[in-house]
Amino acid sequence: MNNPALADAAKLIGRILLALMFVLAGWSKISGYAGTQAYMGSAGVPAILLPLVIVVELIGGLMIVVGYKTRLAALVLFAFTIAASVLFHMNWAAPMQQQIFLKNLAVAGGFLVLFAAGAGRYSVDKD
Repeated sequence: MNNPALADAAKLIGRILLALMFVLAGWSKISGYAGTQAYMGSAGVPAILLPLVIVVELIGGLMIVVGYKTRLAALVLFAFTIAASVLFHMNWAAPMQQQIFLKNLAVAGGFLVLFAAGAGRYSVDKD
């Protein structure tokens, strides 16, 4: 792309769109703490990990939005998304779970692109 301002604007919008579901999910886990713990337990994931999940989703998502340590946050959220997909969305008999799994793979791919491309000029990182 020969227009750096347009490329940086696209990176900003892309960062916001990628991070939105993580910020909202992290916030909803705070208000629905007990229910989330029960859901995690039903999947065999120790409920004690919930505070870490909230931090990764909420803080990691906000880091992506503002473009602070973007490459690191993108790698963490990439790994988190793959892990969540494997732990919670591997029921291939349920078409909706398959769709969520595939959507998560696409989101993980977006985080890899963000890791490679950097946050852009409209960020704290300015890279």
